[in-house]
Parts: sequence; C-alpha cells; structure tokens
Amino acid sequence: MLFLLGFVLLLLLPSPWSWIAFIVCLLLFWLEIAFFWRRVRGRRVQVGSETLIGKRGRVVSACRPLGQIVVDGERWEARCAAGAGVGETVTIVSRDGLLLVVEKSVSDHDLERDDHEP
Repeated sequence: MLFLLGFVLLLLLPSPWSWIAFIVCLLLFWLEIAFFWRRVRGRRVQVGSETLIGKRGRVVSACRPLGQIVVDGERWEARCAAGAGVGETVTIVSRDGLLLVVEKSVSDHDLERDDHEP
C-alpha cells in the first residue's frame, strides 16, 4: 500500500518533493515487509485437524467406540476405546484421517476432589 502511495505522490507532487516522498514511502514499504516477515517467520501452521491434538471436547453422540464430539464449535467423528457418554469431556490424543482418537478426560470437578483428599 505504501509503495502505491509513493507512486501516486511521484506523479502528483512537484519535482523535488515527488522523489523525496517516493523514496520515503519506498523505505517505509520495505520496513513494513521486514516487520511482517519477522512476525510470521518460524510460526507453525495453525490449520487442519493436527491442531486439535491435546484439546478437549464434549461428546455429543456416545463414543462406544465410535461417536461424535464437538471441539471449538466443530463436530468431529471420534473413537474412544474406553467409551464415553454424551456430555462427557474427552481429550484428543491423535487422529486417523478425519477420525479423532480420544480418551476420557479427568473433569475439573474430579481434580478438585482429589486435591482435598489426604
């Protein structure tokens, strides 16, 4: 965008100022490119079913062993070897194609109860 602005200023401003404005816009354009390149460099891709591993979901169709879960508002087919009922919380451990392999999660309520026991 700054490059385009510099080009327009090159055409519209009088002779010495047009070149100054163009060079300033060109430098700002390269600084902007360098900033965004540094910002996104080294980031992992954050799309696809690979990003779901480790997340928790809620069972909407009983997983005995196949069923469905909702994770981040999306419904996925899932397999739970131990079985999980509707409304239970599960953790995604891997995937097999578009099928998520899940395990029952320890609920927050169970964690609190374990903390209070001697």
